[in-house]
Amino acid sequence: MNMERLLKSTSPSWLATEDIVMSTRIRLARNLKGLKFPICFSEEEAEEVEERVQQALLIEKNDLHAFMQVKMKDLPKLHRQVLVEKHLISPNLASQPKGAVFLTEDETLSVMVNEEDHIRIQCLAPAMNLQEAFERAKQLDEHLQQKLHYAYDERYGFLTSCPTNVGTGLRASIMLHLPALTMTKKINHVIQMITRLGMVVRGIYGEGSGNSGNIYQFSNQITLGKSSKEILQELEGVVQRVVAKEKEARKQLMTQAPLFLEDRVSRALGTLRYAKVLTSDEAASCLSNVRLGVALELISNIVPSSLNECMLLMQPGFIQQYAGAMLQPTERDVYRAQLMQSKLTEQTKGEKGEGLNDV
Repeated sequence: MNMERLLKSTSPSWLATEDIVMSTRIRLARNLKGLKFPICFSEEEAEEVEERVQQALLIEKNDLHAFMQVKMKDLPKLHRQVLVEKHLISPNLASQPKGAVFLTEDETLSVMVNEEDHIRIQCLAPAMNLQEAFERAKQLDEHLQQKLHYAYDERYGFLTSCPTNVGTGLRASIMLHLPALTMTKKINHVIQMITRLGMVVRGIYGEGSGNSGNIYQFSNQITLGKSSKEILQELEGVVQRVVAKEKEARKQLMTQAPLFLEDRVSRALGTLRYAKVLTSDEAASCLSNVRLGVALELISNIVPSSLNECMLLMQPGFIQQYAGAMLQPTERDVYRAQLMQSKLTEQTKGEKGEGLNDV
């Protein structure tokens, strides 16, 4: 795998072109028996953990996948930021000089080392593919378990740095695009409902991140006392209910406020195509509205996959990576506008007015 290609790739196979359910993530938290957890281990112990994982994945024959090893201390801050923006590593790992990540070429499978736990196996998949992603992560977990001794308790299950991960160590997440629920101000009610059901809602980059472009991550909160199968089934059921509510809200907007909706979509498309300065928040909002317009067939000349690319390209790290230089915020806003205009023009199927269907 080539690091330059990894950093510049903007078409991740795990990001769906479907509008509402964008991606699935499975994460398994594991620690090695006999070693202090990352919150209090020494640099020598951190190196030992990484070496053990490296031996299990790279040195010994591994018929599962080919991995590339990336050490955080060897990466410039900008490159770490790009990997966070691509959801390949967590913001926590990016800040850990003792950390490392092992990645597959298709970017769907990774092993984060020395983050909050010694090992965090992550599998990404497009749309809602909880079972498929879990099976892939489980297969890798079983491979590692044959070569490494995990910290495990017969009563409590897998032991982790944070008590909320004890048990299965499983955190399953679904990324959803919910513009209609946000526009109709029903999203807070949905979040309250989700919380009562034992789930948690976070921003696009997980814990501590805010909502950007009406994208939310729904995940399980309980890992102890439930089997992995129960956790996945409950999350899928909750997500299906949220998707149904988003579709209802879209139907309501199309029925009760079609002109308002078309105006909002057309303004967003015009901003992305012609703005000379574009902040990240404005770009995220406009991309969300255009994505909604494509889904509702108000826009006929935008390739859905180009919106996924734009979602990555608008991020600060990607912008500077493409520019080949560190940029001030105002400079990034100018370059962002140029990138959005270029990408949408490049991916347009054919012009029809401003891209809106006749109504």
